[in-house]
Amino acid sequence: MAKWTAADLPDMTGRTVVITGAGSGIGLIAARELGRVGARVVLGVRDTGKGRRAISGMRGAFEIRRLDVADLSSVRRFVQAWDGPLDVLINNAGVMDIPAARTADGFDVQTATNYTGPFVLTNLLLPHLTDRVVSVTSGLHRQSKLNVDDVDWRARKYHRMNAYRDSKLALVLFSLELQRRLDASGCSVRSVLAHPGIATTTLAAHSRANVINRFAFLINDPEHGALPLLYAATQNVPGNAYVGPDGLAAIKGHPAVGKPARIGLDAAKARRLWQATVALTGVGR
Repeated sequence: MAKWTAADLPDMTGRTVVITGAGSGIGLIAARELGRVGARVVLGVRDTGKGRRAISGMRGAFEIRRLDVADLSSVRRFVQAWDGPLDVLINNAGVMDIPAARTADGFDVQTATNYTGPFVLTNLLLPHLTDRVVSVTSGLHRQSKLNVDDVDWRARKYHRMNAYRDSKLALVLFSLELQRRLDASGCSVRSVLAHPGIATTTLAAHSRANVINRFAFLINDPEHGALPLLYAATQNVPGNAYVGPDGLAAIKGHPAVGKPARIGLDAAKARRLWQATVALTGVGR
């Protein structure tokens, strides 16, 4: 069978997509491709100047809006300024393996960027959403030992890679719990997960765990890394779908629907995490 590529994207004319962290990497590639097929693409970025430079010369209808998902005041301003329907939200912004630091809200930066901020953004934008939420996780969620009682690393000694793994499992649990809640309310919006496998982007370029330069031939280039996001955002996949590369260990390849780690399917753990995040952020119920 032919492998799915960006050439298979449907016409997106008349549809609006928000992509966070789209100033570079797979987020920028996804923005470029969705704009190419007619979507109105809003890039939520921390550095609007960098965002404008990134889209220079790209074909399509693009908007640059400031959004720092790790800063809840920035998230709220972004949502308050939103007017009209939103077809697709792609929670793509992320950081990996960074030193311990706290946001202006007092949250762990890595957790806030990868999980807490997307949780808040999604909940606040839900009244505008018409089609789906795509949350970008990582295959490393399978190695997580997430402590729901200390999701923000207040009681434990911070471990930079464990914080990354935990944030990505938290995103899986959140996405699947969101779908349960959407189903229970009779809402047709879908919550979908995507992951790029391992791609040669700048996300892990500084990481002590980085093996990209030595093993680039084994992993996805950024163009292929963006395909699971594009597939999850445009194809007729069910809510709770988990889209990633179809190659060995889901590290490299073309998009296919698979399954997250078994712990990601733990509905009781997901409910506990949801309530812990509501208590932490004051958003949701």
